[in-house]
Amino acid sequence: MNELERIEALASHFGAAGPGVRVGIGDDAAVFEAGKGALVWTIDAQVEGTHFKTEWVSWEDIGWRSFMAAASDLAAMGAEPAYALSALVLAPSVDDAALDALARGQAAAARTVGAPVIGGNLARGKETSITTTLLGRAEKPIARSGARPGDGIWLAGDVGLAAAGLLALMHGVQDARISAALEAWRRPRARIEAGRELARSSAVTAAIDVSDGLARDADHIAQASHVSFVFDRDRLLAHGGASLITTAGTLGRDALDLALYGGEDYALLVTSAAPIPGFSRIGDVEALEPGGARLHTRGPEGKLPLEPRGFDHFA
Repeated sequence: MNELERIEALASHFGAAGPGVRVGIGDDAAVFEAGKGALVWTIDAQVEGTHFKTEWVSWEDIGWRSFMAAASDLAAMGAEPAYALSALVLAPSVDDAALDALARGQAAAARTVGAPVIGGNLARGKETSITTTLLGRAEKPIARSGARPGDGIWLAGDVGLAAAGLLALMHGVQDARISAALEAWRRPRARIEAGRELARSSAVTAAIDVSDGLARDADHIAQASHVSFVFDRDRLLAHGGASLITTAGTLGRDALDLALYGGEDYALLVTSAAPIPGFSRIGDVEALEPGGARLHTRGPEGKLPLEPRGFDHFA
């Protein structure tokens, strides 16, 4: 089974959500009622050998990355970060200096996001993992399931740069022209302020953060909303800008492929009936044709189906 199939299998054991739960398994975060608003609760794990290797990134960067990955889920739901928990499993190679650097990175990210770490757990194991839980507040949390034909597709934040940075590290590429890509992978940022813009808008219908790749994450919205996404190639490349084009050329990669299939940028992908400050329009939501593809690109050759590729833990 792939990742989504395994999530569905797990959900079948846990049963229906309890009273007060607005959004359960299958979205960026769980949402449950709390007075006039809602609490948004998310969790993310970063595992050595799967998400990072210590020869590519400092322990301080690892702490930062792990926190921002979790915080990005709150941004995607238009939630205001409140508090965090951190559970660390440390391999024997993690000495006191490494632990101190890891915690510094977590603390810096927590200050940037505005969600202090107020508890957690510490254990030893064969490999290091950092699990971060974040709690946020939202009046009207944004789910993946509300996109409608006629909406625009909007994007805030870079796509493709983090994947390019990882490729450079994997292949030992050293070039000043890829410095932005290396920074994008080592020090990603949750788009908290962009998430606040979503919360202020009455036109936003669905949202997700881009962690597994733009195409794969767009497919999550399209599937949940029963619609089709059509990406405008020229608009997507224009959004990526010179940095993406230069980086792709330096690495001998296609810029559009990096934008569509690269992950860990933590950009926000949104559907909305109206413009959103800080977001670029990169396509349109259309009705899903019976038996038709959920994703397409549009360019000089017309409208073409797009494969929903991206990162999958079990593919």
